[in-house]
Amino acid sequence: MLKARYARAALGIAFILSASACVTLPPNSQRVPQDPWESWNRGVYKVNDKLDRAVLKPVAKGYVRVVPSPIRTGVTNFFANLNMTTVMFNDALQGKLLAAGTDLGRFLLNSTVGIGGILDPATPAGLAHNNNDFGVTLGHWGVHPGPFLELPLLGPSDVRDGLSEVVDTYTNPRQYIHNNYVRYGLFVPYFLDVRASLLSLDETLKNVYDPYAFIRDAYLQRRAYLVSDGKSTPEEPLVDPGEDMPDSKATPPALPPASPSPPTAPPAPAQPKTEPTPPPASAQPTGDTPSGGG
Repeated sequence: MLKARYARAALGIAFILSASACVTLPPNSQRVPQDPWESWNRGVYKVNDKLDRAVLKPVAKGYVRVVPSPIRTGVTNFFANLNMTTVMFNDALQGKLLAAGTDLGRFLLNSTVGIGGILDPATPAGLAHNNNDFGVTLGHWGVHPGPFLELPLLGPSDVRDGLSEVVDTYTNPRQYIHNNYVRYGLFVPYFLDVRASLLSLDETLKNVYDPYAFIRDAYLQRRAYLVSDGKSTPEEPLVDPGEDMPDSKATPPALPPASPSPPTAPPAPAQPKTEPTPPPASAQPTGDTPSGGG
């Protein structure tokens, strides 16, 4: 209980710092309909970025430098195996029974032969690794994602996915560990493993003009891809579907004004009418009469 109070206090402090860190938008920035709280979100991102540069990134670099690669792979496999119960649960909710059965077989094989998920014999056995959560399930059920939301400490999300994190917490076996030291202690290696897996993207963010917009758009596109089962492509614009449909109906009236532009081409042939070359030809006979008179 004491650790839970400390965790709530830390989150409360993070929210207060984030709320007081609202920033002005950069010049010439395009407003995205899915990010109406952009000023506040950028403030939270600024705080998260400072915490990451000061604490998380240096620790993650030290973790990669000190811990051998096979051990780090085992940590990644362990937490991925723990998350399979959440994946199975949401596969079933979405009616994907075949995927749920595959994920169940993967969980059982890795938990037993794979020594609690540290090893991954399920992948060589041909059992695919699926990615699913309750936010994707709500998207399949037609729940709108709502505005984009930058969460303190947790990073990019949206209203739908942020609320679904509560359900995902209770479908993870980590929640049912009675020893609080073990349960909360697992968060440290988990976040460390996640941050270490993102170190390769740091160089990309250095070359991006607006890292916040880059991360936001990448998150929204990936979530749309997962909800649509891969039918959504990154080339599709990030607009609110509810607002985009009326605009698409309003565009056809703008087409008729463009149709009069072809008739403007015929006046160009009318220009040759200004050749008064025949009258000079008629003036030639008048020139003959004087010569005949001579």
